[in-house]
Amino acid sequence: MRAPVREVAPEVDANALLAGAQFIDAFRVDIGAAAVNAREACTRMVLHGPGWIDALLRLRNILVTPFGLKTSGEGEPAPGGMIGLFPVVDETSERLVAGFDDSHLDFRIVVDVSGNAASRQVTSTTLVRTHNLLGRTYLALIMPFHKLVVRNMMGRIVAPAR
Repeated sequence: MRAPVREVAPEVDANALLAGAQFIDAFRVDIGAAAVNAREACTRMVLHGPGWIDALLRLRNILVTPFGLKTSGEGEPAPGGMIGLFPVVDETSERLVAGFDDSHLDFRIVVDVSGNAASRQVTSTTLVRTHNLLGRTYLALIMPFHKLVVRNMMGRIVAPAR
């Protein structure tokens, strides 16, 4: 059985991560004594998801292509390489920051691992800064799916999908 994923108040310095972010939310899952660092947690979240999430991403990419929006972070500065579609822009064993900037909006995903050896938690924080009407519209359209997708992704940290 998967540990429950719960929405929590964001505990990051939004200004340092994405100055001017208009949207920020955070979700947390308890992982017990699992020895998972931030990169492993992010990898489990992003890769090998259920088919319905992959289908939503394919649909999103088809719909945004005529608007010139990016379909991945490929080609963006990625000091830590890529995890799925996301360039890793900063990383320690306890925190990984991924994301990229686009013409309509910029976003960051922050994965934090905290706690002690017996009781650890992973928190995923999403930050978004929109640039124009297209960015605000896009954000409004994806919000109904965002929380569902993030909860599902975080549920795979303890018991990754096979």
